[in-house]
Amino acid sequence: MKQRHSFAWMDLLWVFFLVGLAALPPSGQAPEPEPEFHKYLILFAIGLLQIFEHRFLESLPKRGRLYIVLLKICLGSLLVDHTGGIDSSYYLIYFLPVVTAAMYFDVWATLAWTILTCVTYWSFVIWKLTEYELTGEGAAELAIRNLFFFLAALIVNRFVTENRRQAERYRQLAETLAETNRQLEQAQEEARRSERLAALGQLSGGLAHELRNPLAVIKGSAETLMRKVADSDSITTELAGYISSEVNRMNALVTRFLDFARPHHLEQHEEQLPPLIERSLKAARDRWPDAKVEVERNFAPDLPKIMLDADLMERVFTNLALNAYEAMGREGGTLRVEAMPVTESRRGVKIIFQDTGPGIPAELREQIFNPFFTTKETGVGLGLSIVSKIIDDHRGSIHVTSEPGKGACFQIFLPEHEEANPAA
Repeated sequence: MKQRHSFAWMDLLWVFFLVGLAALPPSGQAPEPEPEFHKYLILFAIGLLQIFEHRFLESLPKRGRLYIVLLKICLGSLLVDHTGGIDSSYYLIYFLPVVTAAMYFDVWATLAWTILTCVTYWSFVIWKLTEYELTGEGAAELAIRNLFFFLAALIVNRFVTENRRQAERYRQLAETLAETNRQLEQAQEEARRSERLAALGQLSGGLAHELRNPLAVIKGSAETLMRKVADSDSITTELAGYISSEVNRMNALVTRFLDFARPHHLEQHEEQLPPLIERSLKAARDRWPDAKVEVERNFAPDLPKIMLDADLMERVFTNLALNAYEAMGREGGTLRVEAMPVTESRRGVKIIFQDTGPGIPAELREQIFNPFFTTKETGVGLGLSIVSKIIDDHRGSIHVTSEPGKGACFQIFLPEHEEANPAA
């Protein structure tokens, strides 16, 4: 939205000064017997140009400054011409285009505009040479006037240039502070998530260990019962089979709890990421062979090797790929997978998994990495929690961005040649 410039007190000052110029006679002359309408009209045009200069620049952002300076030179020349030419007391009006150029352009362009202004002023001498002779004293006076034009231009340009540099430094400092605040908020969010994961991990681990013993007793009892009544009671055998299969399912769930709760003992080696990602994409394709999903790969050729646990990191990529396939469902879509080096504050690699599914609602984005949170009917809610924990153990980070109806984008950062945090 463009800034609206209203008629302010500065505009009133311009009107006051220009009225004063119009009312006072030139230096060394008697008061004008008749009003000089040409002079009034030119001063009125200069006042309008000054008052509406900002709006003129907004309407012509590219060449507006050039036109403004040219118009001021032309109007100043008209005023000087109508008030005596080279002998006019209004020659000081040329400070207006000189100062304007100094405010809008760099030092070399300012000097060029000042030279053009001085040449325009000196052109009035040519018309007088047919009537008068230019003496040394007159030439010196004209030279002094022109040197003052250059002096004013350089002083104003230096002040404006320094002001711009200071503003640019403040802008860069503000951007740095904004980025630092964003990183701080992100670090705080990751710390809170890690604390939640650690607390729930301890709870899950203790609960899983306590459940395994009674589950083993139940399964052993069901298998013994099946052997005892295998031939005599088919109903009891069937029920015992149900007990055994449900116990197996519970054992699998307990195993997932333990995977989330137990510390990961990382076996790190320098690995290239593309082969790991390709194996994960193949696993997702094998799981969803009929899915109408097109995979777009974009792996930078200069990817560095990363110290990581290949099995655990492949598990991370597989989980993200499976989630993308499941999100896009039968209708299919596009899964874009990218890997690129990062050389900013921390060197490493960024990996992106972006799908074209329904996306993740804004109110759920901070919860999807929490343990036991799921939107699936049959899900447990540990997949992304385990993913987040593995990446945390590698001293990396994972973030999600999403727009409803436009898919989800998971971004992973893994540091280069940095020791992960092997749990004890």
